Amino acid sequence: MEDLIRVGDFTAPQKAAIDLEFACHTPEEAGRDAALRASVRGFLTRSNMKLSTEVLETLPALRIIATSGVGFDGIPVAWARERGIVVTNTPGVLDAAVCELGVGLLLALLREIPRADRHVRTGAWRGGIYPLTTGLAGKRVGIVGLGRIGKGIAERLLPFGPSLAYAGRPQAGIPFRHFPDARAMASEVDVLILTCKGGPDTHHLVNAEVLAALGPGYLVNLARGSVVDEAALCDALARGTLRGAALDVFEEEPLGASPLLDLPNVLLSPHAGSATHETRALMLRMALDNLHAVLGGGEALTPV
Repeated sequence: MEDLIRVGDFTAPQKAAIDLEFACHTPEEAGRDAALRASVRGFLTRSNMKLSTEVLETLPALRIIATSGVGFDGIPVAWARERGIVVTNTPGVLDAAVCELGVGLLLALLREIPRADRHVRTGAWRGGIYPLTTGLAGKRVGIVGLGRIGKGIAERLLPFGPSLAYAGRPQAGIPFRHFPDARAMASEVDVLILTCKGGPDTHHLVNAEVLAALGPGYLVNLARGSVVDEAALCDALARGTLRGAALDVFEEEPLGASPLLDLPNVLLSPHAGSATHETRALMLRMALDNLHAVLGGGEALTPV
């Protein structure tokens, strides 16, 4: 059975499934065993993990780094390419789950569903009705990054009756209004939804200037925590210049001590976009199939 380094959070059933196909080890175990380091050709990770080149460089036979997820900003892709190491991800299979959560977060944010739930549970309803909330129909929604997930969210939002726009590279056949960048679009929409890629090119793409342009609107981040200047976001939420935000991703994960925890106008989700039983099973299968393909001498199924 092929030796494999595995890092990241996998459920017990997922670990059992992986163990049926590979002999799994941790980086710490490999660090103590020179023979193991020399034999390892595959590395399995999750997209929220940041891989160190120092660890990877200790694996001279490494042929593939497979992430069970769509994001790969935590993987040193350029370093891997220079060494002929294949990097793969799992595009497509998690789109529906991420889109579902994105729509759910937006509706929960606008209609204040978590706070309304507490209003009932705490008995506050007996002391008065819950304040009016905000509807989605007729709102101007801008999507930053109109890839598979951005398009999927747009399709799911259309029946609710908002007007849609997008920022990024212009695309043929898209009926939505196009803006050259997030700053230009922010001043023209009520809701800004982030579904763009992470990495240096989008680091703090949504900064204090963009948040000021968004004004008394709403932000939903399904992309990467690095896309948003979190300090600027906390300031805008605390001052009320931004009405609310729903976040599934953060600059540091898991979220530690942060002003976000005490702000009443922010909805927090633990990076759960793909976190359904069905989706994670599909993601893992694709990651394992990539490992088998490359280690068997073939081509990767979904190379980055």
